[in-house]
Amino acid sequence: MKKIGWVIFGVFSVLIGVYPVLYGLVDMSQGFLGGKTDELLNSSVWNWLFYQHISMGAISMLTGWTQFSKKLRAKNINLHRTLGKIYVFSVLLSGSAGLYLSFFATGGIIAGFGFGTMAVLWLGTTVMAFLTIKQGQVSAHQNWMIRSYALCWAAVTLRLWLPGLQAFGGMEFISAYLLVSWLCWVPNLAVAEMFFIRSSVNKS
Repeated sequence: MKKIGWVIFGVFSVLIGVYPVLYGLVDMSQGFLGGKTDELLNSSVWNWLFYQHISMGAISMLTGWTQFSKKLRAKNINLHRTLGKIYVFSVLLSGSAGLYLSFFATGGIIAGFGFGTMAVLWLGTTVMAFLTIKQGQVSAHQNWMIRSYALCWAAVTLRLWLPGLQAFGGMEFISAYLLVSWLCWVPNLAVAEMFFIRSSVNKS
């Protein structure tokens, strides 16, 4: 079951990691960008930070999941560290851009506050993961890294929740989107915290 779970985890991470490539290959104006105003789409600042967010987010997704491989850490610790540095750097760029974009989120203040809070937490947990490993606190580093990637995985859960709520919950797009702006990351963090509690109980 662990192997199956790891495969599913990896497949979703890679698929969503390469998803932004579509923006350079096909017309995405009828998708996410279709809900944006012409003024926003013509803004050079918004466009720059949007593509910074999705491209650096893709690198975060692709490098982050490899950090959970015990075999990689055991066989090539230098590669693990290099990928970790790339992950931290890409999160800082993607998360800061995401925080800016949250002020222009579809759905207004509710969605904006949801995505903005997620961006702040993503940046914060990633910085903590970096600082704790610098201080030699391996266990704390691993916990902060799990929290950080749980937030990164919001890119995956958003794309599962949104069509699911529309198809099976009968919700209109905007209603589903407002809910998903929180639903895509709050349960992820809750699962991570439950994992820490369970691990602590098993060790005691």
